[in-house]
Amino acid sequence: MTRLVLCCVLFLSALSLQAKPLPVEAFGKLPQFEQVKLSPDGKKFAYVRHTKGYSLVGVMDLASGRNSYVVKTDNQKFKISWYVWANNDKLLVSADYPVYRDGVKYKESRLLKASADGGDALEPVITIRQGEQSPQFQDNIIDLLPDDPDYILMGLRLTNANTLDVYKIELSSSKKRRMVMRGKSHISNWMTDRQHRVRLGFGRDETRIFYRLYDVAADEWRNIWEYEIFDAPDITPLGFGLDPNTLYIRALHNDHYAIFKVDVSKPDLPRELVYADDNYDIEGSLIYSRKTQDVIGVYHGEASNAKIFFDSTYAQFQTALNKAIPGAFNSVVSMSDDEQRYILYSSNVQTPGAYFLGDRKANTMDFILEEYPLLFEQPLSDKQKVSYQARDGLMIEGYVTLPPANVTPNKAALVIPHGGPMARNYSGFDWFSQFFASRGYTVFEPNFRGSSGYGFDFEMASIRQWGGAMQDDLADGANWLAKQYPIEPQRICILGASYGGYAALMAAVKQQDTFKCAASLAGVSDLEYLVRKARRFTNYKVVKKQIGSDSDLLEQNSPINFAKQVNIPVLLIHGDKDRVVDVYHSREMFDELQDEGKDVEYIELENGNHYLEIEENRLKTLSAFEAFLQKHL
Repeated sequence: MTRLVLCCVLFLSALSLQAKPLPVEAFGKLPQFEQVKLSPDGKKFAYVRHTKGYSLVGVMDLASGRNSYVVKTDNQKFKISWYVWANNDKLLVSADYPVYRDGVKYKESRLLKASADGGDALEPVITIRQGEQSPQFQDNIIDLLPDDPDYILMGLRLTNANTLDVYKIELSSSKKRRMVMRGKSHISNWMTDRQHRVRLGFGRDETRIFYRLYDVAADEWRNIWEYEIFDAPDITPLGFGLDPNTLYIRALHNDHYAIFKVDVSKPDLPRELVYADDNYDIEGSLIYSRKTQDVIGVYHGEASNAKIFFDSTYAQFQTALNKAIPGAFNSVVSMSDDEQRYILYSSNVQTPGAYFLGDRKANTMDFILEEYPLLFEQPLSDKQKVSYQARDGLMIEGYVTLPPANVTPNKAALVIPHGGPMARNYSGFDWFSQFFASRGYTVFEPNFRGSSGYGFDFEMASIRQWGGAMQDDLADGANWLAKQYPIEPQRICILGASYGGYAALMAAVKQQDTFKCAASLAGVSDLEYLVRKARRFTNYKVVKKQIGSDSDLLEQNSPINFAKQVNIPVLLIHGDKDRVVDVYHSREMFDELQDEGKDVEYIELENGNHYLEIEENRLKTLSAFEAFLQKHL
């Protein structure tokens, strides 16, 4: 069987034992290849490649073996967010541009079109005409119109900044477009049915979420659901079935989010439960058949291979893939329209992130690309799911990553709270925790209260509770860890990014008996500033409802106001172009700690954003973390 190897060096053998740890680059380099997708006819595949500080979109022609690069960026002028195949010959690429205007930092998105053969210059999909608004977001694809491949539907705010109109865009020209749906007040997005008609509008009026449905039979729009954000019933439409009267939604069922079918042809909108998990929320999107255009399943992070199939044919295919590559996470990430060719993503501790090209007709599956080639067949550790009891009796889940077999444990541990905080950790490979485990640390990633995935009440425990019980959960987890694993209780550090960075700084203020040191990447330090800064954006009232508006409480739960109480070493790292958490938070925290004579180090990442998407900054960050931990643990 011939292997298709694209610009990828594989290490065909590896030492079972190593004299020294793997280099920082093995974990900190951006994935060499990701976002691998087949063209609709299955004759080409595209991918995003990161190399030598650049990110590129490439296309491989399977018949000729010709490889073309159609987009290239240094991730500073703009960043590749995602791309899709518009048709067999053209790709659409979402690009994020950093902006600083009128004293406000934010990002703007643009949709670019590229010829799959690399023959045409990269161009914007739309050109703003004289007298039109220039919207911040210009990459909102409503429908790819597969039956009309030279056109797409886009949502754009060209006539009024407060209304999102739907346009049919001709891909051969950046100026040819026709409005097919005039925007309605506060509607922030639209959804089409499988017949490609605009059927559902959803939006927010300050903190009120609402949905409007187009009733085909009555030829009229009607309101169907509305509720306050962060309150029940919290309904999320996911997509229409092939039957235009069937709408799939995510809604609450016994305090957990489940999948329902709704008959939108009936006034009372009756629901039918499709799938529920008694212990976890169903958080993923629908899975559609490329061939039938109907719903065949849903993504679910707690399921085997993260998918639940409603159609037995696809479930059987998944079972066959798992037999072909046993002991791995196997997921089909792309299929041709006839579903004969597919791209399989497979990952385990021996091969973290490999892509295969499958052909069902020929019954073949060939390796094509590697995500982390420096980690191929290197000793790594699986995450272990664990649970512990918080001080008030609440059970908390999390994941422990132990040092791999060839690394001597150093009897020190890291607690790494995730960002969000309405997010969560999952099992499976991730470069961040694996890096620290490779240095001998026991790594603990708790899904503290306020995390998503564990029910509505559990997640809503984060509302206006920063610095409260969520923070206590982290100390409780560290104390539990010290009792369960061979680590020394006085050698535990807390390290996190975004909200996790806030939690690390708050731990430095109030949990110094538990944590020996604290490291914050792009962390929040000043809740009052965070809420005040939101005044310049449309989500101001949402932020106030989520974080709080009581100045005294915000001040009480802001680490920046308690620098004098910090008596453990602190490391601060922040990108100067962060559009999510302003660099102000780390700069001011550093100044306050320095003024008090505290043990603090600050590293500012040039052109760095919130997500470490510049490889040089990612490597610099891991090296700084490693040096900090070596010094203090």
